[in-house]
Amino acid sequence: MDIRFQAGGADKWKADIALIPIREGEKITDTCPELDSAAPYLVIAPAMRDVSGRKDEISLIYGHPDLPYSRVMLIGLGREAVTPDSLRRAYALGTRRARAMHLRSLQIPAFTLQRFGGVDRLLEEAVYACKLADYEVSGLKHRKPGDPEPISFLSVNFTGEYVPEKEQAAARRGEDAADTVILARNLINTPANMMYPEAFAEEARRLAEGTALSCTVYDEKQLSDMGFNAHLAVGQGGKNPPRLVVLEYTPKGHENDAPLVFVGKGITFDSGGISLKPAANMHTMKCDMTGAAAVLTSVSMLAREEVPHRVVGIMALAENMPDGGAVHPGDVVTGLNGSTIEIINTDAEGRLVLSDALTFAQKNWHPAAVVDVATLTGACATALGDQVAGLFSNDTELADRVISAGNCAGENYWRMPLWEGYRGRLESTVADICHTGSSREGGAIVAALFLEHFISEGARWAHLDIAGEDWVSEAKPLCPKGASGFAARTLLELGRGGFE
Repeated sequence: MDIRFQAGGADKWKADIALIPIREGEKITDTCPELDSAAPYLVIAPAMRDVSGRKDEISLIYGHPDLPYSRVMLIGLGREAVTPDSLRRAYALGTRRARAMHLRSLQIPAFTLQRFGGVDRLLEEAVYACKLADYEVSGLKHRKPGDPEPISFLSVNFTGEYVPEKEQAAARRGEDAADTVILARNLINTPANMMYPEAFAEEARRLAEGTALSCTVYDEKQLSDMGFNAHLAVGQGGKNPPRLVVLEYTPKGHENDAPLVFVGKGITFDSGGISLKPAANMHTMKCDMTGAAAVLTSVSMLAREEVPHRVVGIMALAENMPDGGAVHPGDVVTGLNGSTIEIINTDAEGRLVLSDALTFAQKNWHPAAVVDVATLTGACATALGDQVAGLFSNDTELADRVISAGNCAGENYWRMPLWEGYRGRLESTVADICHTGSSREGGAIVAALFLEHFISEGARWAHLDIAGEDWVSEAKPLCPKGASGFAARTLLELGRGGFE
């Protein structure tokens, strides 16, 4: 979907349909008087008598086909307060309906947002929602005759002679955010036989080309020489060997700044290893690299936007498979920080690759903050469901910034406790630490406490457990069935704001 801008009034605007959110009981021609000149037929159209503005109601109003502004879609917001979330939903529903009608172009008249508050902020979300709603899982499935085509372009329209710079920049921010999430979805939706550690690393190299990003890929021999034994243990049963990808963005004049470091779990397929998962829904385990995808796409977009903040992205990649070389339950490995780790359940592999990556981040940089993101525990999904992710942090300011970035992105986080009383569950009789707890209860907290073991004293750190939000089992207005790309925009917003 291309984003275009048109100024000069309705007689200059060209697109198949205009999307206009409307509140319940609202008389749109009164609250948006500009519509009287853009679509004068609204005041006389009989179909307007059936427009209620109830939540999710979609009403189509038609004018003469020769008019430049001949078709309007009114999308109900209901009686609740208008928020970025409700506007995203409305524009997403409108986009999906327009696509189902085989329309190819959309209009957003900017003046229709004025009654809700700041136009630039809401316009950013409107563009974001339209682009995401037009997304489809594609590339491998042949299109059938009669299938709706993707929307060709979205036009943002202004009544003045020129397109205002502030609003244009806002729309571009929304476009960039959507592109970040869409790329993450594409990576995650790619089958594991095509998206394995080296293939992911190649994608990182490709995204870094021609940008200010530096990209370094470490192979299994280099990781062994460096002491990434926990990471390597996870991948030793896989046909495709592990990789560590590091992207670094350092804008000119910020070479000495402490960077914001993102660390992503990148298990390109998780069978559970010898602690094999049940067969049901195992095919979705190609999404166990959602954290790494979020890191890759957000950091590459931050570089493209040339944000004035230093950012590092670290992606720990491996396959977790159960062949004859796989790590055994009960094995002990020495992590990069020197701690010996007893491995009890090989399906708790994400915390192992993250432990070495977190150590690496702190050894090689002196981060302003470290944020790791991972589909880490089913326990977190059980506790919080599929609408809010778990947030663990040793720093309240950082936690608040993550929550704020998530609110901006429409991605929700709930701060969970690093409960000291559970730390004893990680005690091992044969090693410095056990990587899983002695009982199932409090599993998400215990996993976070394990990760905290690898955080240096005084380092600011946050852990995002997104295990319940990475996969959409039933289509939603903003996302079809499949990968959600959750957390990609959260990291983008964090990087846009920086953390000094």
